[in-house]
Amino acid sequence: MDVLSQDKEEKLKSFINIFVEHPILTTIIEDFDRLRYNKRLGGEQQCMLLTGDTGSGKSSIINHYLAKTKIDNTARDAMHIPVLVSRIPSKPSLDSTITELLKDLGHFGSFHSNHRTRRSAQGLTETLISHLKNCKTELIIINEFQELIEFKSGRNRQEIANRLKYINEEAQIPIVLVGMPWAKHIANEPQWSSRLTIRREIPYFKLSDDPKCFIRFLMGLAKRMPLDVTPDFKDKKIVFSLFSASSGCLRKLKIILNEALKLALIEGSSTLSNQHLARVYDIYGVDDSNPFILDIEELTACEVLQYSNYDTGAACDDKALIATIYTERAPITQLLKK
Repeated sequence: MDVLSQDKEEKLKSFINIFVEHPILTTIIEDFDRLRYNKRLGGEQQCMLLTGDTGSGKSSIINHYLAKTKIDNTARDAMHIPVLVSRIPSKPSLDSTITELLKDLGHFGSFHSNHRTRRSAQGLTETLISHLKNCKTELIIINEFQELIEFKSGRNRQEIANRLKYINEEAQIPIVLVGMPWAKHIANEPQWSSRLTIRREIPYFKLSDDPKCFIRFLMGLAKRMPLDVTPDFKDKKIVFSLFSASSGCLRKLKIILNEALKLALIEGSSTLSNQHLARVYDIYGVDDSNPFILDIEELTACEVLQYSNYDTGAACDDKALIATIYTERAPITQLLKK
């Protein structure tokens, strides 16, 4: 396998981790900033629910915001952790989630102590609240929140809601719950229905809704590619082929572009071409019909029709998770007429 020089490898890594804003992402960043500012003003702290289907860019925006706050916090006290980002652990439970929050605050000793002494759930929560105050935390972001509430009874979901409400009130810190579309079930709990004052969803791109948004996003990516000549992502053939290949899913789109850029850098190309994209699709495409070698009139695509969901009333766990549903593949021109 061909490998890149160290310089080109660093350039590729930079692009892979690039963050390109578009309207909903800009709004979400402003929401995070607003919650932190309102924390300084005191009073009841608002909370936020952020949902999006797999590959929509939830983790990307969290990582971007966390990196930004770490840069802003460089000159401050090392104990100051303005934004605490945590993920629901692999064996999700209420106590393991509290423990994970403590670990992410840097209090690894508390993690071991809690297991040795089997401290009460209340004691674990009080320890977290104390450390949050000591670290002057302004915002808590809990990612993959749906894993904590799926396959749980109504009573268990209420207990989770109550504990998070207690942390929100006692620590006086806004909480952002981030997850798949069914994370919104927490909003059905009385303790959180009014507490989640901000609710955002990161959608997939849809040509039938706003093709210009998809094009602007592609152009933003193109401008950040470490190439002598910026790829022509205004060209309709490339735009429609990329949509056909990704179905509007950001993760699929980035995988294709990352690999195509790697090919261009290995070959020393001045720009990224349709041929690079076609070769990548031959590797990763699940459809025999490669959109990058078809004429524009032959291109078809599908769009998201219904995002994935979770049926709390399902007879068994195997039937609880409902996969994302897409439209039937249709000519691009037909999508644009909707």
